[in-house]
Amino acid sequence: MEATELKACTRKESGKGPARRFRKEGLIPAVFYGRGEEAILLSVNAANLRKIIKEKKENVFIKLLIEGEQSLEKLSLIKELQIEPVSRRFYHADFYEIRMDHKLTVDVPLRFAGIPVGFEKGGELQHLKRDLKVACLPSALPDFIEVDVSGLDIGDSIKVQDIKAPEGVSVLDPGDVGVVMVAVVKVSAPQPAEEAEGEEAAKVEEEASPKEGAKG
Repeated sequence: MEATELKACTRKESGKGPARRFRKEGLIPAVFYGRGEEAILLSVNAANLRKIIKEKKENVFIKLLIEGEQSLEKLSLIKELQIEPVSRRFYHADFYEIRMDHKLTVDVPLRFAGIPVGFEKGGELQHLKRDLKVACLPSALPDFIEVDVSGLDIGDSIKVQDIKAPEGVSVLDPGDVGVVMVAVVKVSAPQPAEEAEGEEAAKVEEEASPKEGAKG
């Protein structure tokens, strides 16, 4: 299991004023939650955190190198990341402690492989779920779970119970929940209003055209 290091500093101040000051300095307020321990208020470099997330995408293991009254190293996952909707800047981060002997409950993305046989018959692949909720030890956590859709014909589907999870990984979603299916592509028929407009346009065009035998 690979963990990416991220430097963090403890902070004593909280509230909107200090938070704005942190963000002006390129930092974001953060909190680290440990099992049975008091939460630690932190600040982390926003650019460094963005780089980690951009490279790793899902379920990033982060080793926090915490500097303060005493230096600490804490293995964590991002539990919540608040992002400003307009600027897309990071606003606040929550880190949750990971222990190698305790199972995690996380969402793992699905990766769909293959081209369904139903494509040749005009079918369309419809995704009903794009991730699975799983429980496993940190060392067994996969980056993704692959789903082969090449055998799907029109009307066929894959449910959660049809997916084989990697060894040591337990799927928590109900087995009868649909994940992906191949459906017939429906071509919408012209609406009455559209048909009327088409007929009216044809009539106007016909009246505007010179009639056969008309004198110039």
